[in-house]
Amino acid sequence: MNICFLMYPWNEIDAENDTSLALIHECVKRGHGVAMCTPSNLTIRNSVTSAFCQVINRVENKISSSLKTFYKNTTLRSEMLPLAGFDVIFMRTNPPLDPLMLNFLDSVSDDVFIMNSLNGMREANNKLYTAVFDDPNNEIIPVTHVSKNKDYIIQMIKESSSDKMILKPLNGYGGSGVILIEKNAMMSINSLLDFYINKTDGTTDYVILQEYIEGADQGDVRILMLNGKAVGAMKRVPGDGDHRSNVSAGGSIEKHTLTPQEKKLCRKIGPKLVKDGLYFVGIDVINGMLVEVNVMSPGGITYINKVYKTKVQEKVIDFIEDEVQEKSNAFIRKAQLRKKVQDA
Repeated sequence: MNICFLMYPWNEIDAENDTSLALIHECVKRGHGVAMCTPSNLTIRNSVTSAFCQVINRVENKISSSLKTFYKNTTLRSEMLPLAGFDVIFMRTNPPLDPLMLNFLDSVSDDVFIMNSLNGMREANNKLYTAVFDDPNNEIIPVTHVSKNKDYIIQMIKESSSDKMILKPLNGYGGSGVILIEKNAMMSINSLLDFYINKTDGTTDYVILQEYIEGADQGDVRILMLNGKAVGAMKRVPGDGDHRSNVSAGGSIEKHTLTPQEKKLCRKIGPKLVKDGLYFVGIDVINGMLVEVNVMSPGGITYINKVYKTKVQEKVIDFIEDEVQEKSNAFIRKAQLRKKVQDA
């Protein structure tokens, strides 16, 4: 099997904690061919969508179990390769989503298994996706407002029964731009909204205003979902002097056992994720409430592995292998049936 990871540059990988590296390592261990490219490496030549790839050179020796050692010892070569020649394209790019990148991939979507699906990512790449889950009584999703209208946002803050709310940009990731606001600081809220909404080029951005969930100061839970089911979870605890739990923002990791409410949440959203072709996602949960769905490059595998002494990446690659085999079997069966009709 040959897999192309469409991701951030190889030299930007955190060799100890990178989820993409854990997935690549597992693929190489199994003898699969692995190539990597960034969205800027995509190209079209003679109507064939290709990419300038960095290909991992195959090794005969035993692969080190250490991600850091594997990363250090890996050698790469550069090749321009047709994307339709791969069995899998594994999407691992960071937000925000580049719509032009998806236009390139549309031309090969019938030939290659893409994880996650292009249409699914188009729908779910930003924080609006949680709105598609039917939750009229706010049982699993906190009260949320999305707008560019500063007056409306201010009105919602004033009408809220809570003294605290969360404000964040629509396309942020890794905890960037997420701030806690309080009603007793309305004078600063006005200028904050100006900063978040109004861009220097004269355009405007959407912001998300979300009801503060009690217990948020104690951290959140990252749950990794594979084919609609939870395959790993960890609690992320905010660092000193920061309300954000993201590890990239200084948070720390603790063991976590899913609560009945969290299991209910996973059962409720799982079928929708699978229907949308969102097979590998990370969901962020606070006190049983869904805060975000991360579909582009969900992280957490290495941290979950360390805390639970497990190997989540094995389940992910098992799933991909099964999907490719199923696609291959369907192609063979179709060819056999077509030949039978032609020979009749």
